[in-house]
Formats: sequence, C-alpha cells, structure tokens
Amino acid sequence: MLQQYQRIMVAIDGSKESELAFKKAVSVAHRNQASLLLVHVIDTRAFQTVSSFDTVLAEQATDMAKQSLEEYSKTAKEQGVVSVETTIEYGSPKVLIAKQIPEDKKVDLIMLGATGLNAVERLFIGSVSEYVIRHASCDVLIVRTDLENQLPEEE
Repeated sequence: MLQQYQRIMVAIDGSKESELAFKKAVSVAHRNQASLLLVHVIDTRAFQTVSSFDTVLAEQATDMAKQSLEEYSKTAKEQGVVSVETTIEYGSPKVLIAKQIPEDKKVDLIMLGATGLNAVERLFIGSVSEYVIRHASCDVLIVRTDLENQLPEEE
C-alpha cells in the first residue's frame, strides 16, 4: 500500500536549504493531493535584550516573514497545490516545528532543509532538524537535494 500524506508542513526560514525543502514539499503535496502548511518560526530569544524584548526588531521580522510566506504560497498554488496555509509562530523553532504545530495542525509529514551548522555549532546549540528528527511524532523528511536529486552547487 502506498503512503498517502494528507497534510505536509515545510519550515521556511529564508535559507537556501529551506528553499530546497519548499520546492520538494510542493512536489510531494501536488503528487499526494495534500494540503501544504508553510511555517515560519521567529525565535523570540534572538530579540531579547538584557532589559526588554525589542518589539521593533520582532515587528520587522514578522513583516518580512509575512511577505516571504505570501510569495511561497502564491508559488505553491501556481504549481498546482490546491490547499496552502501559512502561519508565523513565535518561540523555540525546535519545539514548535517538532511538536506543537504538527499536533495543532494534524501534520503527517514534516519537510525541512538540512542544517547549515558545522559540528561545533551543533554541539553547542544543536540543529533544528536534528531535534525534529528525534522528537516529532510524524514522518520527517530532511531535504538535501534539488528536484533532480542533485546537491546544490556551492557558492
């Protein structure tokens, strides 16, 4: 029996890796006639100062995320995905992507770009993809290649 995904989530963060994941997620969603959930998580810890939460930076990040998600949504629909939803969340990307959003939105496949962290960075902060693989309750697909299954060229 063929696995048929109904609700696919892809995390978008503006990186080349997330762009590859988005393109493959569109393809998988179209092929499965699944709905596509485009997620951008704003890590609020990045905007905290010693004295207060910097709302101006958070608002700018939110505006940029909204614009980006609108463009991705339009692209997905142009490529034949009928149901596309976008969401911006605030907090820890690891926990939100691995647990909270998939539970709330009934996701059955999470697609993520491969981490861009080196070994030392992974040791100290850990990668989102590594955390999601370990803690998600649904299938997780880590995307490393383009639609032709080729590694992207290094710049």
